Amino acid sequence: MNGFNSRLLILGATALAVVVAPSFAYPLFLMNIMCLGLFAAGTNLLVGYLGMVSFGQAAFYGMGAYLSGWLARTYGFTPELAILAATIAGAILGVLLGWLSIRRRGLYFSMITLAFCQMVYFICLRAPFTHGEDGIQGIPRGSFLGLFSLNSDGAMYVFVGVAFVLILALILRIVHSPFGHVVQGIHGNEARMISLGYNADRYRLGVFVLAAAIAGAAGGMKSLIFGIATLQDVGFVLAGEVVLMILVGGMGTLIGPLVGAVIVASLHYYLAGFGSWVLVAQGLVFVVCVMTLRKGLVGEIVHRMREREPRDTLAERHGI
Repeated sequence: MNGFNSRLLILGATALAVVVAPSFAYPLFLMNIMCLGLFAAGTNLLVGYLGMVSFGQAAFYGMGAYLSGWLARTYGFTPELAILAATIAGAILGVLLGWLSIRRRGLYFSMITLAFCQMVYFICLRAPFTHGEDGIQGIPRGSFLGLFSLNSDGAMYVFVGVAFVLILALILRIVHSPFGHVVQGIHGNEARMISLGYNADRYRLGVFVLAAAIAGAAGGMKSLIFGIATLQDVGFVLAGEVVLMILVGGMGTLIGPLVGAVIVASLHYYLAGFGSWVLVAQGLVFVVCVMTLRKGLVGEIVHRMREREPRDTLAERHGI
């Protein structure tokens, strides 16, 4: 199976899962997973494909949630316009933070992004329109294009499901585009890519902005689904959780972050009655994953499948 057909298969399987999933779980739970999955898949562009671990992505997710909720509640924005505004705001913030941080590497980059996340958190805590610890409540779902009401969970699920598949298709296209190949080349051997004439910092900034925009879109959808935007959406706990989703599911894969989102969301849902013990469970999952599945669940499966392929198949895939 060639690369294009395999990508179509992945998207088709994902779309099928979106269609049949409501038969097995509540739509609200599934929509939460889709928002977190998009958040993780976008962040994976930065963490998995570029190798830059950011602890500030929750700032874009949370600002997207606050902005879309505020626009929908105060100015009556339709859901698609509110989410578009959240996406654009995420991209603009991504340009600002990316310009300041991408020239740093490793721990320094991670700490700059974490500091930015904390700064945005306290802005949201003090800003008048965010309503402090109460958050923005009573956010209306509105009507798609002003015509189709999204007040029912079923209608909202269709809207979110279509957006989910389309954004995943965009991410998959980016990864397998010439731009994506250069990004992966920078991750693998930056000096060589620079010697070939590529501006590594420019590509880093592009990936950072893309990840921020997708995070903003995911946050915007989340606030419309649940009708609320709170400080939890912009906190450092969520910033760490999205990295956990990527590590558990598998960095540098499309499905891995989605699997990680399912695991983390399920831990929150089924262990909600145990309070802060959810964080303990997450820590145990992370430790077990690091010790036994260095490439994450999906990453290990893909790695072992490639090991079992005949040599002639591998040679054909890589053109050797």
